[in-house]
Amino acid sequence: MRKTRGPAIPCGKLPTGELERLLKRYATRKDPSVIIGPAIGLDSAAVKVSKKVLLLKTDPITFVAEDIGLYALHINANDIAVMGGRPRWFLATILLPEGRTTLKDAERVFRQISRAAEDVGVTLCGGHTEVTPAVNTTVVVGQMIGEVERRGLVSSQGARPGDSLIVTKAVPVEALSILAREKAEEIEKLVSRTTITRWKRFVKRPGIGVIRDVEVAMRVTRPHAMHDPTEGGLSMGLYEMARASGVGMEVYGDRIPIIKEAERVFDYFGVDPMGLIASGTLLMAVSPEDAERVVRELERAGIPATVVGSVKSKKYGITIIEGGKRRPLRIYERDEITKVL
Repeated sequence: MRKTRGPAIPCGKLPTGELERLLKRYATRKDPSVIIGPAIGLDSAAVKVSKKVLLLKTDPITFVAEDIGLYALHINANDIAVMGGRPRWFLATILLPEGRTTLKDAERVFRQISRAAEDVGVTLCGGHTEVTPAVNTTVVVGQMIGEVERRGLVSSQGARPGDSLIVTKAVPVEALSILAREKAEEIEKLVSRTTITRWKRFVKRPGIGVIRDVEVAMRVTRPHAMHDPTEGGLSMGLYEMARASGVGMEVYGDRIPIIKEAERVFDYFGVDPMGLIASGTLLMAVSPEDAERVVRELERAGIPATVVGSVKSKKYGITIIEGGKRRPLRIYERDEITKVL
């Protein structure tokens, strides 16, 4: 009799509890050079090499076809930046669908990666490219390597009770860019073509990168923790930082900078902007006495920034206050965009 394998897993990240179980069971080898290893809510690995710390990151791009090379470069670079490091070297595994890929298609991906790498100051130093029946659309899996001085290392584990929580730009920049590219015909019923065109450009302006956000914030202070919310949106980003740091949070829902003109689109697709993929927004925990100065410095640099909450003790949990009412923050282990794509 054939053994049952259990129910199929839905699209998106593995459930947090299951991923944690797998990491604890299989990521068991201990190497003293590994300063930060695999765990829930951590952006990159950190490995001590000589006098430097190497930062190691890998992430696939699966939601978009247009500008996929740009996405792959920036998404991976972000997670090096939020560790306080400088992205240096990039490798890419490019998987192209059989029967539909031309040489021009392959070259377009390489060109996008090259241009984005030049903008960020990163060297494309390796990877792998193939046409395969295993995918039905182009997939790029990026691997970014960066470096940082040991004393400059930051992680999402460092948030402390009393810290202020700051987010940059607005949410969800990345999700709106994706929806404008992949669902333009449907969205035209709700907003103007001019708006759709502007949303498509969100990938470049205000951009899905947070390297500059980090650099500006660190002119003022060394944040205790930083995180780049991706799948699961800002809600998941807050949860992952709280989980990694072993703290609770109080979030001021009415202060969260959500792109208001997109509310009709969110309602149409039945999605919560707090659970939509949110690259381009930097989440950080800083000392309360530094929070106003950080916000001012970011604003002066042309980067909108908002204090959206505070860090509490773990027993407080993660709550959001909206319209004078307090409730637990909803966590999206499955990104809301998977309802649409």
